[in-house]
Amino acid sequence: MTGRSPNDPAMGRAAARDRTARRRYRRGWRLAGGIAGATVGVVLLIWTLLPVYNMLLIALDDEGDEFTGSLWPQDPSFGSFRAVWTQDHWYLEHFWHQFGNSIFLGAATMVLTVVIGSLASFAIGRMQLRRGQIIGDAALLTYMLPMAVLIIPFVHIMHVYGLSDSLWAVISAYVAFATPYAILILHQYGKLLPMELDECAKIDGASPVQIYLRIYLPLMTPALVAVGVYALLLAWNDYLFQFMLLSSTRNMTVAAAIAQFFDSDEAPWNHMMAVALVYCLPPIAIYFALRRFMSLDRVHT
Repeated sequence: MTGRSPNDPAMGRAAARDRTARRRYRRGWRLAGGIAGATVGVVLLIWTLLPVYNMLLIALDDEGDEFTGSLWPQDPSFGSFRAVWTQDHWYLEHFWHQFGNSIFLGAATMVLTVVIGSLASFAIGRMQLRRGQIIGDAALLTYMLPMAVLIIPFVHIMHVYGLSDSLWAVISAYVAFATPYAILILHQYGKLLPMELDECAKIDGASPVQIYLRIYLPLMTPALVAVGVYALLLAWNDYLFQFMLLSSTRNMTVAAAIAQFFDSDEAPWNHMMAVALVYCLPPIAIYFALRRFMSLDRVHT
């Protein structure tokens, strides 16, 4: 018999070389994957930030040209940001009041969406509401029609109820569109919470309201924050409903007021870009302030 023994030193060395080669092969693939991922990430980052950087270039251009044609303005000026701060332009004379309207609009939409969505998801999932799942699925049917299709009947309804040119008309529209998504997310997230928690609380004499406030809401914090941020961004970034439902300067928001810049033959592009950059700061600040509450580890605490 010419076969080699498993204890043959030559076979051991060959096996060791094979293992070393496989490790090097895996390390090579991991390195290549890491480089490819980093490259794609950098490209996406540049692609995402390039429009924002161009906005900054225009805002820093004292002439307010639409396209600067350079990677950095030769004589950067913060005059446009100063004009926004002091409202030193006839387009900006009500900016901070409109900015406050935008904050109120976003905050009210976020709070109402979280409250209504959490109550509905609690009733459907935790109180085992009869045919509750059908109610949740029916709410999602509202997304079959885009918001632009519903704007005309919505404007008519607000006019009938005397809510024309009211921030609450816009808030009601955004809450109506954000709540079905909130119910879906909160209901699915609530399934991660064991029903034994509710049963133990009931044995101890807790009412449904106490279970909702002391058990359900604290454990649902990550989903509630995610839904709240979604509702905030929906209200903050939308333009159509604010433009159609708000007409007076007193109730106008920044998103609707920016459109006035285009009514001028010589639009002050640097002022408009400065307004846009200032306008985008609150959602960013709110996101980073609430990001730590989105950890899924809170479900297990």
